[in-house]
Amino acid sequence: QGFLPCPSPLGAPPALHTCQGLARCLPDEGQVNTSGPRLLLSTPHPASSSSTAMDRIFSALLLSLLLLLQSYNVCGAPPQPRGTLCRTKPTDLVFIIDSSRSVRPHEFEKIKVFVSRVIEGLDVGPNSTRVGVINYASAVKNEFSLKTYHTKAGLLQAVRRIEPLSTGTMTGLAIQFAISRAFSDSEGGRARSPNFNKVAIVVTDGRPQDGVQDVAARARAAGIEIFAIGVGRVDMHTLRQIASQPLDDHVDYVESYSVIEKLTQKFQEAFCVVSDLCATGDHDCEQICVSTPGAYKCACKEGFTLNNDGKTCSACSGGLGSALDLVFLIDGSKSVRPENFELVKKFINQIVDSLEVSDKQAQVGLVQYSSSVRQEFPLGQFKNKKDIKAAVKKMSYMEKGTMTGQALKYLVDSSFAIINGARPGVPKVGIVFTDGRSQDYITDAAKKAKDSGFRMFAVGVGNAVEDELREIASEPVAEHYFYTADFRTISKIGKKLQMKICVEEDPCECKSIVKFQTKVEDLINSLQQ
Repeated sequence: QGFLPCPSPLGAPPALHTCQGLARCLPDEGQVNTSGPRLLLSTPHPASSSSTAMDRIFSALLLSLLLLLQSYNVCGAPPQPRGTLCRTKPTDLVFIIDSSRSVRPHEFEKIKVFVSRVIEGLDVGPNSTRVGVINYASAVKNEFSLKTYHTKAGLLQAVRRIEPLSTGTMTGLAIQFAISRAFSDSEGGRARSPNFNKVAIVVTDGRPQDGVQDVAARARAAGIEIFAIGVGRVDMHTLRQIASQPLDDHVDYVESYSVIEKLTQKFQEAFCVVSDLCATGDHDCEQICVSTPGAYKCACKEGFTLNNDGKTCSACSGGLGSALDLVFLIDGSKSVRPENFELVKKFINQIVDSLEVSDKQAQVGLVQYSSSVRQEFPLGQFKNKKDIKAAVKKMSYMEKGTMTGQALKYLVDSSFAIINGARPGVPKVGIVFTDGRSQDYITDAAKKAKDSGFRMFAVGVGNAVEDELREIASEPVAEHYFYTADFRTISKIGKKLQMKICVEEDPCECKSIVKFQTKVEDLINSLQQ
């Protein structure tokens, strides 16, 4: 059926269905196994986002990090991945890439890597997805058209041969060229049809020297869906004039070309057309099937635990919730920005909402750090969710440097100390949230935290250094460290984090997670639309 490998994207919002199992799809011979597809669901640069948009973003973000801490037990073992299935919808895709003089040669190479990575995730062929590339500066160069290459190998070789033009920035001219030439019948464009998409991805790092508003409107009216990626000192107003609606889904910003490749998975995911395997019954779950883009997982009803086979369930012996000492270690450096710091606070509170807080169950502590470390409140100070959430809301933004190593040392030496409310014999979980490179040494403190038996999760956004995140995270690292290029997609992380917060020793005691899933099911479904 032309299926492509499409592993379930990290933390994609699940929708609960009653169900039973599925077979894993395998890549066709010669195909590249890439992350699952779904087009650039991204956000404007934080400084330009409205508070309403950011509230919506963080609502999504929170749901993800909440379900992410749930990997231990959903009143049982966490839902286990059972299989993947993905097709890419036929698309006429044209990249419009800025190679003006402001784009340095090594930065242009990063753009080419990004384009290549997106292509690797596509189902390329004359009857599936066709790809063209427009290179522009003061003039426009048609590097290759939609009809030129019908194989992935041919496209990738052609991308490698592209050279920068290194003159001005005529973005409007490039979009007009896409309308009149790149998407035309003579260049391999197909007639407008509901059976396939026409998509343009514009990558630019500067203010255009011509107008873009009118020509972009004509492109959209012609049925071309436009995604705009801005880099560095780009004019955000220009990106919003170019992109299709909704802007939150079609505009993205990265601070430098060195991180543009991190947007690859978002674009790959955009081209994924997935059957709902739970709804069709194409699975082998005994009780609950959790559908995710490109895959499904099995879970159990409240009062049951998932067995090691990942599909059958056993009755729980009961329990009112697991004891847990949880400390958030939050980056309050100036690069986070005030509006995003408010999102982080909302994120913390939604995780708190999912816990059973009491002297005998979950305790929560909060530490903020920048150039120094400040304990906002220790474990056990607040005995209920309401008081914890109120304290989180009152937390002021420190807005200085990024001393992650110093903060980790404080976590080890003080936050989980008995004198600060930690309970002997109770599992300890630390969630470290950062958006930049640490200005001090983290290795010793990170190692000591893990050697002390603390379960450490590392969450990075934007310019966070992934090597540092991996160094902080517990083993297996892949399950404990998470990175996203922007604050919107942290929502996908959130869902997994909450799943992992439960304690492995007695899965049946994690009933609160199941209740949480039921409560937010409608919201998750709305986010997928």
